[in-house]
Parts: sequence; C-alpha cells; structure tokens
Amino acid sequence: MDVRFYRTEAGAEPVRDYLRGLPKAERQAAGAAIRAIQRHGLDAPGVSTRQIHGKLWEIRTSDDRIFYCVAAGPIVWLLHAYRKGSQRAPKREITTAAGRMAEVLG
Repeated sequence: MDVRFYRTEAGAEPVRDYLRGLPKAERQAAGAAIRAIQRHGLDAPGVSTRQIHGKLWEIRTSDDRIFYCVAAGPIVWLLHAYRKGSQRAPKREITTAAGRMAEVLG
C-alpha cells in the first residue's frame, strides 16, 4: 500500500516532523506501524486503527495518534499527529486533520 505524508504549501511535512521529535522508542513504534501498513495494508497485524468520522481514521501507537485517510490508488495519507491527552481526540486536532483531508481528497 502506498503511504504518503501530507505536505503543506510551504513544503513542511507535519507528521514526519512530529515523528522525528518523538523519543526513540515511540518513533520506532510509529515507524513499525507505518511500515506494516505499507507491507500488509490497513488490516496489518499489530496495527491499531479507529474511525474518527467519515473517511478520517487514526493509527494508535502508545500515546501517539496519527490521523489518516485513504484516497484512490489506494493511497494512505498521513495527515496530522498528536499526543493523546484524554479519552477523546480534541476538536482542534480533528479540525486540523479534516482540513488536510479535504485538501488531499480534493
């Protein structure tokens, strides 16, 4: 499966930047989940996902969450990442991811 990182108009890749800032063990866990999706698809063993709303989903690794959507191809777009702090995803995090999803899905 093709996995791509959302890129801003300025060329930044927010999810990649977020992952680079994680402690090594957390970065490795997230990287392993992404590689598993690339190799085995969204039903990859050991990868925990959850639907947020409509086409917006999240990958759960430890306390880190990566929002994604799937576009034709199929292409998995990694849209936004954040550290979980409560039971529910904060509205501002969902809004950011949803805006990026609208861009990539056109």
